[in-house]
Amino acid sequence: MRKHLRRSRRKLFSVKAWKVRLVFWVGAVLVGGICALFAVLSEQADHFFRQTVAANPLVPLVVTPLGLMLLVWLTRRVFAGAQGSGIPQAIAALEMRGKASVLSMRIAIGKVLLTVLGLACGGSIGREGPSVHVGASVMFALGRYARFPAHYMERGLILAGSAAGIAAAFNTPLAGVVFAIEEMSKSFEQRTSGIVITAVVLAGLVALMVLGQYHYFGASDARMPGQLAAWSAVMVCGVVGGALGGLFALAMIHGTRRLAPVMRARPYSLAGACGLAVALIGLVSGYQTSGTGYQMAQSMIDGSADFDPWLPFLKMGATLASYLSGIPGGIFAPSLAAGAGVGADLHYWLPVAPAAVMILLGMTGYFSGVVQAPITAFVIVMEMTNNHAMLLALMATSFIAYGTSHLICPRPLYYSLAQAFLETSPDGSKPTGGRDDK
Repeated sequence: MRKHLRRSRRKLFSVKAWKVRLVFWVGAVLVGGICALFAVLSEQADHFFRQTVAANPLVPLVVTPLGLMLLVWLTRRVFAGAQGSGIPQAIAALEMRGKASVLSMRIAIGKVLLTVLGLACGGSIGREGPSVHVGASVMFALGRYARFPAHYMERGLILAGSAAGIAAAFNTPLAGVVFAIEEMSKSFEQRTSGIVITAVVLAGLVALMVLGQYHYFGASDARMPGQLAAWSAVMVCGVVGGALGGLFALAMIHGTRRLAPVMRARPYSLAGACGLAVALIGLVSGYQTSGTGYQMAQSMIDGSADFDPWLPFLKMGATLASYLSGIPGGIFAPSLAAGAGVGADLHYWLPVAPAAVMILLGMTGYFSGVVQAPITAFVIVMEMTNNHAMLLALMATSFIAYGTSHLICPRPLYYSLAQAFLETSPDGSKPTGGRDDK
């Protein structure tokens, strides 16, 4: 007992232990600040695009293809490793030897800059996945500077940075912790749990200080009706949302693999073609499909949106084209927006529950189907809408959607994309440890 107490005191007061703590704390604060700045810049970029469209709706037909071609050029020539959502790259970094090729301060800066430019060009992308990449990169870079041991580099730093990034991006601290456990590590390790939670709290506090107290989609007062028949909406949104999410994930996985040779041979032609597709879809939708989809989802949740049955499918198409172009940008927010549209469609055709309820359930079901991370899905929707009364319904929908999606797309999206990244990366051909649990 005394020996254990002496060891604990040495660990508490040792210079090495405090160096580790200080780097994690500084890193978490830095991640929170960068993600808050990222949020502000992204909003301004989206506003700039909306103003451009209002002045001349045909401008994106030229600007979007050329802009995506420029972004691919900058990614390949200046910020190599910054492409894609960022979550597959952070997951791949847990496995690969040459982690610095995808995690560095240069890549963190490039991820923010290129994603903001992508939104200014009208890409259907989000900043939340890139925020995960930024968080992991910042923490990893600080760890290298402090010369941390390998086990801190591989788990603590990357997981803490990823969780801090998602928590600061959405102002969802609980979802940040759950995301790190469910999506990034696929396990809960005692050695890294305290580090992850501390990083999430600090990053969240900094983002809160910069952006103020807010909920991503405002506060929803939707409630499940007392009638038993209304609960059939859970099954409907879970099955349909999960199926559509699984199909979208399958399209992304196969599209990425099929277009890989084209990306290597003619990357700028591919980016231009995808950019034109994004612009045409935007033109058809009145440019509701451009950007993160925040305004689209928000208007559906508060009941101010005009009903358009094709809007969620157009958003899926624009998001898929944006991702396959090879530019940096995430799919978190666009998927939530598409899911809200799925819920609105289901309410129109099968109004078994109030519209606000089915929109939240559709959002949860589709998002869970895309990422196949059911706990993260219902927690993040609950926190973003500040709606705890819907917890049980959101939870049930999410797990039904996960099961449905898994039947269509057996391998989870982010892990499939991470594996594809490892196969094409010179530093990822020999991972440090295989993990093929799904």
